[in-house]
Amino acid sequence: MAKGWVFSALLVVFIAFAPPCEAFYLPGSYMHTYRQGEEIWAKVNSLTSIETELPFSYYSLPYCRPKDGIKKSAENLGELLMGDQIDNSPYRFHVNVNESLYLCTTNPLDEGDVKLLKQRSRDLYQVNMILDNLPVRRFTEQNGVTIQWTGYPIGYTPEGTSDFYIINHLKFKVLVHKYEGGKVRVVGTGEGMEVISEADSDAKSGYEIVGFEVVPCSVKRDPEAMSKLTMYDKIDSVNCPLELEKSQLIREKERITFTYEVEFINSDIRWPSRWDAYLKMEGAKIHWFSIMNSLMVILFLAGIVFVIFLRTVRRDLTRYEELDKEAQAQMNEELSGWKLVVGDVFREPTSSKLLCVMIGDGVQILGMAIVTILFAAFGFMSPASRGMLLTGMIVLYMLLGIVAGYAAVRMWRTVKGTSEGWRSVSWSTACFFPGIVFIVLTVLNFMLWARNSTGALPISLFFGLLSLWFCVSVPLTLLGGFFGTRAEPIEFPVRTNQIPREIPTKKYSWLFIFGAGTLPFGTLFIELFFILSSIWLGRFYYVFGFLLVVLLLLVVVCAEVSVVLTYMHLCAEDWRWWWKAFFASGTVSIYVFLYSINYLVFDLRSLSGPVSAMLYIGYSFIVSFAIMLATGTVGFLTSFSFVHYLFSSVKID
Repeated sequence: MAKGWVFSALLVVFIAFAPPCEAFYLPGSYMHTYRQGEEIWAKVNSLTSIETELPFSYYSLPYCRPKDGIKKSAENLGELLMGDQIDNSPYRFHVNVNESLYLCTTNPLDEGDVKLLKQRSRDLYQVNMILDNLPVRRFTEQNGVTIQWTGYPIGYTPEGTSDFYIINHLKFKVLVHKYEGGKVRVVGTGEGMEVISEADSDAKSGYEIVGFEVVPCSVKRDPEAMSKLTMYDKIDSVNCPLELEKSQLIREKERITFTYEVEFINSDIRWPSRWDAYLKMEGAKIHWFSIMNSLMVILFLAGIVFVIFLRTVRRDLTRYEELDKEAQAQMNEELSGWKLVVGDVFREPTSSKLLCVMIGDGVQILGMAIVTILFAAFGFMSPASRGMLLTGMIVLYMLLGIVAGYAAVRMWRTVKGTSEGWRSVSWSTACFFPGIVFIVLTVLNFMLWARNSTGALPISLFFGLLSLWFCVSVPLTLLGGFFGTRAEPIEFPVRTNQIPREIPTKKYSWLFIFGAGTLPFGTLFIELFFILSSIWLGRFYYVFGFLLVVLLLLVVVCAEVSVVLTYMHLCAEDWRWWWKAFFASGTVSIYVFLYSINYLVFDLRSLSGPVSAMLYIGYSFIVSFAIMLATGTVGFLTSFSFVHYLFSSVKID
């Protein structure tokens, strides 16, 4: 098993840092070649902000609308759950043709429009646009450093003033690469691929869109003169940025004129590399530091486990086996430490059904996490396929219900010695974690509905998820439970006494367990920062190679911590190790949740409104709870194997 982990880690690291080659394409994305002058349209996504995690529809603001009306793009399950709402827009481009065009002039702004525009500007909402599946980028200079952003602001307030100015003029830069054809070339991957031969190279030649940038600015125009124009009439170009007196204020009875210009720029960027600018890895040295830190923790714990197995356990067992029967009988009276609990170590724990259910759910969550991150590390769930990561997680979780049912019922048979009640265990496994998540998401969804946010799940999707839960996940879990009743039970190596042994009083037992969670947390807290920044600050996260290595290291640390703590409790003559083995590694979730609160207070201190804070806390609770089940399961199963091996070597009657 250790060799497999090392091989997987090395393979993923190689894939994560291997230089891109011409034949590699992000799965789920397809190359489009456009002819000179061909008409293409930009799309708009939901308005988002780092100030508040409530996405809103682009057309909730008084923006220009397409001539043919608003049409929603097809969205997958992951996009809907993330609050994406992709619509068509009036922004039209002609390939490789530079233009400066008029869009529309709004009606006079009323009090509600002004209040809404100012509020969205104050909360730093961004307009997210997409062209040929590429999000729009903008650049700002801060202290001599160029910072890249996705999207552009709705409006802004200059320093020293209380006035709000709206962004109503956009200068687009579309980077294109001329594709000449003339040789065999793979141009797409994902559901299929296409090979262009020399015979049809002329038909496929054209321009590839490899970049999409914007320079936003505010321009005050004469609404009377501009309203005489029709959409897409040519206008003069604008040099941005402009002085404040030439910028458009947000105030009542103002008519806002929206315009844009586009410039096509030839680029040496090849189509397979066009996402590199978005997925540029930041903090590579920090990622490596995190991994090296985790390896040091693993080696430290491995040394302790080595001492336990080779110097303590094996020494005692060897000495005991070398004695004759009379000496063994005399030694039995002098036993101390873990050997004293031989008749109670496999006694049924309290709330045994709940423990089996949590182990089943933990196996399901851990399996989903490993498979999802593995697929993502190999590039099958790239940002080019929006929502694919979340969709894949949900599908995998449901399919792994069969594994959850099997694990829970087999553990139930091991604890009880019978299959009686396995249906109840299977049902509880299928409903425990999803039920808690469903309750939390329902409460959060009502909050989003009350705010008219696009992050709220449509009622149809709400019942669709319920249908998937009860029509797919629950039956698979019950099927797994049935297979668990047919599997060979795990036999305990020693008999359990009828009367439980008295446990010496230990004041700090659970304190040690709570502190043990710091070691697994130390392996992931650096990566956790990048993940939280990706989720809540709108950054792309694509270093799944690092994430897979960190996950594997976390599993190893959790296993080692749990074994050490379990051995300590057995040496203290405490035979109630079952739950303590689970929480020895599961308490890492407490530190994850506390770190999330710390991130909210110090890194998201601009987060506005109680609804946004409740959303953040709710999602953090769900993630922390899932981590507790997964890491606790790793720790328990490792400790169970350790205890089973330890007492199977003892010949004490």
